[in-house]
Amino acid sequence: MLNLITDKEYKESEFYKKEQAQIVPIKDKVALTIREAAEYSNIGINKLESLLRSPRCPFVLYVGKKKLVKRKEFEKYISDNVEI
Repeated sequence: MLNLITDKEYKESEFYKKEQAQIVPIKDKVALTIREAAEYSNIGINKLESLLRSPRCPFVLYVGKKKLVKRKEFEKYISDNVEI
């Protein structure tokens, strides 16, 4: 038998509290996922992926095949450019 709980019960559970405690705010992260960088900067995911593919992208960080965005370098890139 499947035991379903309500959203309120879930949010009051210890599991939820531990899960929420592990979330690091974007401003405290060194590297961001493409989705986080898009949300943070209000630049589209497709545009970010295009920028990350450029040969001399100053804010790309490769972790295996995964591409991350170095937050501080990304902020500098945005502040130094008038147009992307």
